[in-house]
Amino acid sequence: MPSPQLPRRRRARASARLVPAAVIAAAALALTGCAGASAQGSDRSSTAGDSSTSNSPAWAHAHGIYASPDGTQVMVATHDGLHDYSSNTPTRVGEPNDYMGFAGDGATFYASGHPGAGSSLPEPLGFARSTDGGKTWTPLSLAGKSDFHALTLTRGGAVGFDGSLRTTADLTSWTDATDQVQAFALAGRPDTAIVLATTPTGVQRSVDSGRTWKPVDGSPVVQFAALAGPRTAAGITPDGNVHISTDAGLTWTAAGKISGQVQAMTATESGGKLRIWVVTASGVQVSTDGGRTFTAYTGKVAAK
Repeated sequence: MPSPQLPRRRRARASARLVPAAVIAAAALALTGCAGASAQGSDRSSTAGDSSTSNSPAWAHAHGIYASPDGTQVMVATHDGLHDYSSNTPTRVGEPNDYMGFAGDGATFYASGHPGAGSSLPEPLGFARSTDGGKTWTPLSLAGKSDFHALTLTRGGAVGFDGSLRTTADLTSWTDATDQVQAFALAGRPDTAIVLATTPTGVQRSVDSGRTWKPVDGSPVVQFAALAGPRTAAGITPDGNVHISTDAGLTWTAAGKISGQVQAMTATESGGKLRIWVVTASGVQVSTDGGRTFTAYTGKVAAK
């Protein structure tokens, strides 16, 4: 039986960083995305409004999601800017930049991608940080050179994938990982050196903040993954099957299934309770029962 195929990721815009043609070709074949370029939305000259009038999506396509452990803060990084989904009315925060890679740690966010219309940010953004909840951004490194399509934080700094897998300890200088994998999504946490990467052949795992990698034997081919805690992970396959790991990605157990094309996911753990957050075309959904069922998020999380 053939292995599941991850959908193709949108082609990155032109970058000042030159990548060998062979690497680009390999990445185009190996990387995956959410239902192809047409599902990614129009070009970045289109912008979402400052707010929507309901809990329906106010964006063309989502690339990342951050949720606080208690579920009171939910931020969705999109093709049309960063949207605060913490209430029943999603509101865009800051400029309508195209955030491709996105990671959060409380009120501090990190992102990569492309500036929106009228922005003074470099093209591409490189690795940028916001300390005011996404209102403004400061490029830290690789400005005008790199567009990370996958990005995560670790105890040792950050890990990003822009055609090559790279790590940084000081958030300014980047080094190619010793082992290179074609990562669609990266899952890490600031309190652990363990990082998971989703690839077309299964989960890859690092225990040294992304410098070296080993394949996880028998792992499902998940498109998205997230570390809810140092030991708890969740993953979702291209067809919506949810898998849970309680040993930091070494083994996985099937849970439930979510309908609709998942665009982004994250997971949190608070008081021993796992929550899995996903973005689909219908908006943000959350599971509070270990991935068995999902309900629309409307600013409140039901306790289960």
